[in-house]
Amino acid sequence: MESVSIVVPIFNEEENIVLLHQDIKAVCEKNNYDYEIIFVDDGSTDKSAFVAKQLAPLRYVRLRRNFGQTAAMDSGIKAATKEYIITMDGDRQNDPSDIPNLISYLKLHDLDVVSGWRLKRQDSFSKKFFSRGAWLLRRLIVGDDIHDSGCSLKIYKRECFSNLTLYGEMHRFIPAVLKIQGFKIGEITVNHRPRTAGVTKYNWRRAFKGFVDMVAVWFWNRYSVRPLHLLGTLGIFLLLFGFGFSVWTIIEFFEGQSLSDTVLPLLSAVFLLSGVQIFLFGILGDMMSKTYFETGQGNSYSIKEIFENTADDIMESAKTMVSRASTGPNATVASEEISSYSPGGTPAMGTPGGTPATGSRPPLPRPSGLPRPPGAK
Repeated sequence: MESVSIVVPIFNEEENIVLLHQDIKAVCEKNNYDYEIIFVDDGSTDKSAFVAKQLAPLRYVRLRRNFGQTAAMDSGIKAATKEYIITMDGDRQNDPSDIPNLISYLKLHDLDVVSGWRLKRQDSFSKKFFSRGAWLLRRLIVGDDIHDSGCSLKIYKRECFSNLTLYGEMHRFIPAVLKIQGFKIGEITVNHRPRTAGVTKYNWRRAFKGFVDMVAVWFWNRYSVRPLHLLGTLGIFLLLFGFGFSVWTIIEFFEGQSLSDTVLPLLSAVFLLSGVQIFLFGILGDMMSKTYFETGQGNSYSIKEIFENTADDIMESAKTMVSRASTGPNATVASEEISSYSPGGTPAMGTPGGTPATGSRPPLPRPSGLPRPPGAK
């Protein structure tokens, strides 16, 4: 029996999460998986929280505000407890029916990560255009050999995240970071469905942030352990240029050239000072790198609550609501709404302005942070 955790970041997806939960649950039960479904609410302002709390089985992690998809994914991954961790988007464009293929491919080829490739994307031209441009840049800068790192549908072995915490927009480059650490990655084509509800959260700001994080991955790959190799080398080159301009300035001075009529003294000073500063930055960066690898860092987000529902919890809440409603003035309406709860844990959603079911489970303790990456020997 495969043991899987399905992590789904959501942000204002009230119209999608019920059907998505049903899709995931159906696939997992059909394949007899030992599974858990984790929805991470990235500060939704719609009724996503109320809707999610009616679903079971479900572990629901709610962030205090919108910290971004990477933070939401990181908190969900840290809450996962199963052998395999599967991530996907909350807009229902990723197809849960691809989960068995991801698991089979990972096991067959003895991989640590398998990334989905949306070969036939159901997106607008602008999104596909920017995605193609990002792929070209990523291939030149990062070189992770992944065609579609923007596809959230991926499977990881649990140990991939034992020494990894995500920041910024790094969720796109998880395979690249893991490849740097020596994990084996692969890719298969997956189904991509058109968005049928809600609005896309993608914009030019995310594209720009993604490019900046791409450069960060490149730097991390080459110079994370010894930033002095990059900054020190650049500083030395600038010092050499400054020294050359200084010699030129001295020669011009002895030949009778007025230094007030040339930019050579200014160039000498700029290059010499810049070279010294950048070299010193490299030394400081080297010291900070050692500190980074030797000490842990706090998370960049704050979790408001975590609760977990089981099918029995939902049924017990439904019975309590029926019992209370039977004595009130709206007994008939309330009973009709509650009666649609099924043993499988899929409830009627009631009216949009409804109130969450009573009998909510107390918040679970926040999972402890994972250790930081060890320094290279």
